[in-house]
Amino acid sequence: MTVIRMETQKDHRETENVVREAFWNVYAPGCSEHYLLHQMRECTAYIPELNLVAEDKGKIIGQAITLKAHIKGDDETVHTVLTLGPIAVLPEYQKTGIGAKLIAKTKEIAKALGYPAILLCGSPAYYSKQGFEAAEKYGIRNSENMLMDALQVYGLYEGALESLSGKYYEDSIYEIEENAVKEFDKAFVPKTALSDTPSQKQFLEIASRCRPYKK
Repeated sequence: MTVIRMETQKDHRETENVVREAFWNVYAPGCSEHYLLHQMRECTAYIPELNLVAEDKGKIIGQAITLKAHIKGDDETVHTVLTLGPIAVLPEYQKTGIGAKLIAKTKEIAKALGYPAILLCGSPAYYSKQGFEAAEKYGIRNSENMLMDALQVYGLYEGALESLSGKYYEDSIYEIEENAVKEFDKAFVPKTALSDTPSQKQFLEIASRCRPYKK
């Protein structure tokens, strides 16, 4: 039976390895998400209750972490929201509903904590199945005032999204230094980084679907 729970300090390296295995060569040659998770635990946007792992028979098989972010509204109001990601499941456990369970638990906790919405950048085909909608529908664009197909939002209560039109700013922790990633990765079992994989090409295609916002 899979249990969704908060990550503990003793889980850190095992969870980072899960993230590395899940993301390796998926969106870029190698990956940086395991280093990102490592850094996130110490950042000011960190919410311990929203750093979750999926455990099966004592083995960590998935994780999801959610940080504080904000939307600067068109009326200059600043709304505190959440950013989901990275979310990862070991390759051999993918397509078994583990990711959906992690997302459902994240929603439950985030709602109880009083946040209005969760945002993420990812595949609309997958996240729409988890209840996420195009952020564009609510006038939400990225910090550069661009509408993005990959930017999606989930309202945590009825009417939560109606007043969130504006620019979305995720925490600066997502800006990663490549050299720091390479140094951090030396602590893990060596793996071969590959370029131009089908998933990398698909990611670039989805990420390229953006356009200027016009009222």
